[in-house]
Amino acid sequence: MQGKPRTMQEAPRYEDVTLEVAEHLAARLQACVAAGIAPESLAVDPGIGFGKQGAHNAQLLDDIAVLHGLGVPVVLGASRKGWIGALEAWPPAERLGGSLAAALAALERGVQILRVHDVAQTHQARLAWRALNHAV
Repeated sequence: MQGKPRTMQEAPRYEDVTLEVAEHLAARLQACVAAGIAPESLAVDPGIGFGKQGAHNAQLLDDIAVLHGLGVPVVLGASRKGWIGALEAWPPAERLGGSLAAALAALERGVQILRVHDVAQTHQARLAWRALNHAV
């Protein structure tokens, strides 16, 4: 995120959100390994919704393959995020459809771990998505 939690949503700016997030995460991974944490114990999360506008979030999700190049699993937590609510002024409790769409888009792009609020519904959507895509 840019800024502090109180100000992170106030006009965040990126030249290339995907590149900047990837570079930041790569540096954090290096710091973790240098501190003695085994790489197989690490994962990265691009921080959907944290200091990013809707277009930034969409770009990060579209380009998520860049993060796979970091060599660790990718975690995505897009569930009930404000950018979903901003599409039609939905409150958090009414963002299931958008959350499922984001989760399936993430799975389609190879994200290994989803952080969700609606576990049963996301699991059902994932199973149906896999069946429709003939995934094993």
